[in-house]
Amino acid sequence: MHLESCIPLNLNRPIFMKNILLAITAAFMLFLALPAQGAGPVRIGFINSITGKEAQIGENLTNGAAMAVDDLKAKRVQVIMVQEDDGGDPKTALAAYEKLVTRDGVIGVVGPYTSASANVVASRADQYQVPLLVPAAAKEEITMKGYKNVFRLNAPADVYSKVLLSTVAPYRPKTIAYVYAATDFGVSTVRTAQVNAAAMGLREVANEKYQQGQPDYRATLAKVKAVRPDLVFLVSYDADAILLMRQAREIGLTPKAFLGAGAGYTTAQFAQQKDISPLVISATQWTDDVNWPGAADFAVRYKARFGKEPTYHAACAYEAVRIMTMSALNARDSRALCAALKAGSWNGIMGPVRFTSYGGFTNQNNHPMLVQQLQGGKYETVYPAQFSRKKLVYPYKR
Repeated sequence: MHLESCIPLNLNRPIFMKNILLAITAAFMLFLALPAQGAGPVRIGFINSITGKEAQIGENLTNGAAMAVDDLKAKRVQVIMVQEDDGGDPKTALAAYEKLVTRDGVIGVVGPYTSASANVVASRADQYQVPLLVPAAAKEEITMKGYKNVFRLNAPADVYSKVLLSTVAPYRPKTIAYVYAATDFGVSTVRTAQVNAAAMGLREVANEKYQQGQPDYRATLAKVKAVRPDLVFLVSYDADAILLMRQAREIGLTPKAFLGAGAGYTTAQFAQQKDISPLVISATQWTDDVNWPGAADFAVRYKARFGKEPTYHAACAYEAVRIMTMSALNARDSRALCAALKAGSWNGIMGPVRFTSYGGFTNQNNHPMLVQQLQGGKYETVYPAQFSRKKLVYPYKR
């Protein structure tokens, strides 16, 4: 039967066909407007140091990411997070990224944690054109090479020293010593700290770089003690942070302030060492007493679920997973996701987030950092003023 025989004789055929075409076009446009992931869950990758030297800090990132997935699912956002353990090793991290984007079919990747791993993975992101969102790695270089598919949520290493030195500046310290791990994070952070310290008029009296995981740092710390610095600036991951402060106490190293550049000086494990941790000052990407939406609630829920206080690493991972997933909802492929990350803006537990280019950085969130001091066995925010609950205790005393 021909189509014509199904059409009434008195029907205006041109108008009828026009209406059919309009209906088809409208249906097609509606289809395009639907979320791309509507047919299935958002599939993202997550690379973290689950084992290895940074496993304790990595646990915080894993926990934060898990909470983000659960919160998204509670809002009926279906997400599959494919996790990979890099053990803190850059080669393993790169292999994990390549597996995620070529075999696991993820639309974007969150991680890795360490600066060394993140820096290597970032160098390949444009080759594969699958967006990488770095949640906590601080080496400046990661977002200073113009990569189009690399985004960073946290503040880079130069901000650590800026906020720490700004906190103690009113007390007019005169000298500074550096003790730091020979890692990408350690070297990068101290390099920018030296620039900031020089601008403040501080005189460098010691520069001690060490290899991670040593059993004894007393000789290194004795060199620092001999020059009697006002400030000791430390960059360490968790195990070294505890050992360094324990052995500093043993040899009687007492500067006017110990300045910890985040990482190992911001963990629950470090705070629990109450014989060595009091009055240590540390830079941090996040605290639970800021007025950023959901920050306080996140801390309460995290502690109830995991039995300990969250570190900034947990908050960074939580928000990075949330941002990556929400950006992917209407993205049909990784290129569209990249565009969505570049154009988007968010406001959650890490405050306002927007990936912009400034000061040599590309796709970098201009995140404000905070400073905490361990007082009475608890991290208290002491800088900047709008977030401070307690005043800085200076000089340091045992």
